[in-house]
Amino acid sequence: MPTQEQMKRALQDYVDGFAAGDAAAITALFADDAVIEDPVGNPPISGRAAIEEFYANAVAGGAKLTLDGPIRGSYGDGAAMAFTVEVPGMRIRVIDVMTFGADGRIVKMTAYWGPDDIEQ
Repeated sequence: MPTQEQMKRALQDYVDGFAAGDAAAITALFADDAVIEDPVGNPPISGRAAIEEFYANAVAGGAKLTLDGPIRGSYGDGAAMAFTVEVPGMRIRVIDVMTFGADGRIVKMTAYWGPDDIEQ
């Protein structure tokens, strides 16, 4: 199981990947069979190719993330962060919860945000 420090570092690398506009760096944090649910209630995005496309589109759309507080770890295999994502003309307040595999790569990303969390 990854350590709390490894999980927190991966989430910081996730934020840094957006800052650099580097979809490949973000995607590299995920296991090949990872699943993304963004936001909760949307159909899951599964597998390497779909995840690469998801993050390539997000970066191409100009998405930038700003942490709203410290990244949180756990005694288990998960970590979470609250952040604001800004894209041209919109701001969304989000909480992402990531579950990690034994190798330290993300196996599941669950994003919590809804209509009340969007500012235009």
